Formats: sequence, C-alpha cells, structure tokens
Amino acid sequence: MGILSLFKKQYTPKPIFEALGTDMHCHLIPRVDDGSKCIEESIECLNTLKAVGFKKVIITPHFQHPRFNNDEDDIRQRYEEVKRQAAEAGVEIEIAGIGGEYRIDSGFKNRLENPRFLKVGGKYVLVEFSLHQQMMGVDEMIFDMQMNGYEVILAHPERYPYMNVQGDRMEQLKNQGVFFQINALSLGGFYGDEARTKAYEMLERGWVEFMGTDTHNTMYAKALVDLSNNRKVAKVLEKYEFMNKEL
Repeated sequence: MGILSLFKKQYTPKPIFEALGTDMHCHLIPRVDDGSKCIEESIECLNTLKAVGFKKVIITPHFQHPRFNNDEDDIRQRYEEVKRQAAEAGVEIEIAGIGGEYRIDSGFKNRLENPRFLKVGGKYVLVEFSLHQQMMGVDEMIFDMQMNGYEVILAHPERYPYMNVQGDRMEQLKNQGVFFQINALSLGGFYGDEARTKAYEMLERGWVEFMGTDTHNTMYAKALVDLSNNRKVAKVLEKYEFMNKEL
C-alpha cells in the first residue's frame, strides 16, 4: 500500500441523485461491450447506484460496428437474465428498461434501413459519436431518424474534443432538436478538465435535458460515491430540471 493511499479520504455514498430518479445510461449487461465483466460486478454497481440515490436504472449497451455488433433480441434476453439474478441477489433499485447506445459509424446507415432500435424509456434513441473525429453525413442520418419519428439523445457531448460550447456544432444540433445527455462524472473531472468545463457551460446555457452515469464497472461506481460528496454537483442537481424523472 502506497503512502498516498494511506491518506486518501474514503467517502460514504450520499443520495444526491434522488431528484434525478433514473439513471438512463449505463453498461451493466455483462460481456456484451466494454462495460461489466460479470454479474457480480453488475450487482455491485447497481447497489452503488441505489446508494447514491437512484430509484431506477435503464441499461444501455453499446451498438457499434464492427466492435460491438450486438443483436437487439440477444440483448433483451441478457437483460432479463440480469434482472432475474439481481432480484435473487436482493438488489433494491428498479431495473426499469433496456435501451442502446448506438454509435453513428460506418454501419449506421445500414441500420437505418432496417431499424430495430432499443429505445430509452420506449421513446428515445441514444446515439453517440466517435470520441476522436466526427464522420461525414451525421446530420443527415439524425434528420432521417427524426423524420421517421425517433427522438434523438446525444450521449455525453461534453466528451467530444471537436465540439465546443462556443463553436457552431453544439448549437446546430440543439437547433436540429437533438436532446443532450451529460455524464454525471464529467462534473467531477473524471474525464478531464475540458469535459468538466464544457459540461458546466452547457448547463449554464440550458442545453442539457438528461444526465446519466455511463457506469461501466466498479471503478465508475467508486467515482460516483466520491461525486455524491461533491457540494457543487449537489447544487446542480438541486436547481437544474432534468428530464430523467419522466423516464
């Protein structure tokens, strides 16, 4: 054990997410993406989400070509198994639904031709961009989704280095009717100072509709416990009207 770990403060979870109600973005179906590796890890994360105040959770595995070529029917079956094992383990948080986090990538246009989206809350399609560079034709694909009746949420816009609050890109997407979901851990600096700064700037402009934890594993869960003791984040949750409570 290092000297630093001897003096690192150990936080206990505080239920600061009670007002938010639902975590609508997490990766807790084991072995389908870069999230949970086993049901025991999923259960530990679910218990932590409950401890920091969440009442419900919607699980959103990655759909990404070719890295995570998940099938919606298979994901539904795995989701039901997570629900069953969580109930047997005495997990108290409500596992309230299955969605997907769909990467707009080279395979997304084909997906639009035969859509089988797992929708968050039965209404919204959660999409993400590349964390490195945005591909061409994104706006057209989002427009096609909207014309087909889908409500689109963009996951963690604060994490895309090519999108800035002061630039045109975020405002353009807002004007297009895209909902924004920030990651709770961005507010605590989990993804770096740039993502934290952009997340707060987006909140100040009223550009954020949803907040999710994007929990992948127990490292994220431990960071959420620390975040639950952050007074600045607690104030954001007290005053900002997120749409999570509608899910």
